[in-house]
Amino acid sequence: MDSNLRPLTLGEILDRTAQLYRENFLLFAGIFAVYCGVALVLNLLLIGVGVLLRTLHWTGALTWTTVVSSGVVMLILFLLFGAAVAAISRAVAWVHLGEPATIRSAYSSTLPRLGRYLWLMTITAFVVWTPLAVLYGGYFGVLAYYGKAFGPQAGAAAQQAAAINPQSATIFLVASLVFILLLIPVGVYTVLMGLRYAMALPACVVENLKARKALRRSIDLSKGARGRIFVLGLLIGVIKIGMVSVTQVFIFIAVFKHHGQIGPGLSALSQIIAFFTNTFLGPIYATGITLFYYDQRVRKEGYDIEWMMQAAGLTVPAPEAVPEAESQPPQASEPA
Repeated sequence: MDSNLRPLTLGEILDRTAQLYRENFLLFAGIFAVYCGVALVLNLLLIGVGVLLRTLHWTGALTWTTVVSSGVVMLILFLLFGAAVAAISRAVAWVHLGEPATIRSAYSSTLPRLGRYLWLMTITAFVVWTPLAVLYGGYFGVLAYYGKAFGPQAGAAAQQAAAINPQSATIFLVASLVFILLLIPVGVYTVLMGLRYAMALPACVVENLKARKALRRSIDLSKGARGRIFVLGLLIGVIKIGMVSVTQVFIFIAVFKHHGQIGPGLSALSQIIAFFTNTFLGPIYATGITLFYYDQRVRKEGYDIEWMMQAAGLTVPAPEAVPEAESQPPQASEPA
């Protein structure tokens, strides 16, 4: 039995997250590198296609090609991201309990149920992010519709545009005020719902639950731990912002100097740097959340005692669900 399978404080969970990640860096980074590597290749292909179309002066085809190819890339990356996060949760669960884990075994144990994990992630994203997406969509829709009043100008030019069309400028100011006022409650809702469903994926992976049951399971398990999960997410967010700022600072400078336009070489270099930073940072949050999942099971359900008894052979673990067709007894063949 793993000695860390006991109630842990926030500091101990953070230390345990760092310890697991340090000791199993190649395992966790290798799992996430599959997703990041495919993302790098696809993004470089998009950059290359854009350069080719501009060289051939096919500017008319550039827009729709970019839209279609970006949609296909997003779909592929969504599938791979779900597989990578589920595989990391599976691997963390194994190593936390002192069991062996490999990149291959983590993926092979989760790929058969990939559709379930993707459906769970889709439901969670819809519930958590829809209000924020609607708010931003509505605000920028107003900006686009009344854009003639404020345009890209700044300072005196913007004031002159407002004077030319005061009605549009008033609508813009009112929309901005409403956006700022609604951003606070919508942001609070997004954070709270994200914390509420934070443990859904580990529960789905470890306990082999369906999507809706995993969501209800997360609601129950996360009670009493949401503040600590928020601190974990906040710390990881600060680390990610700091690392991205350091590694991509020259890209930001180039974008500022060239008014938002950079060449394909810098774009490709930015994607290569993003591959390494995402591979390094991507598994950290999933590792911490899986540890919180086990900590809450220990606190609420005495899982440490259950695991100890199971390891001693005193209890028999519940069998995994099998397809209905396999669970039916074989029918006796009719006599000839």
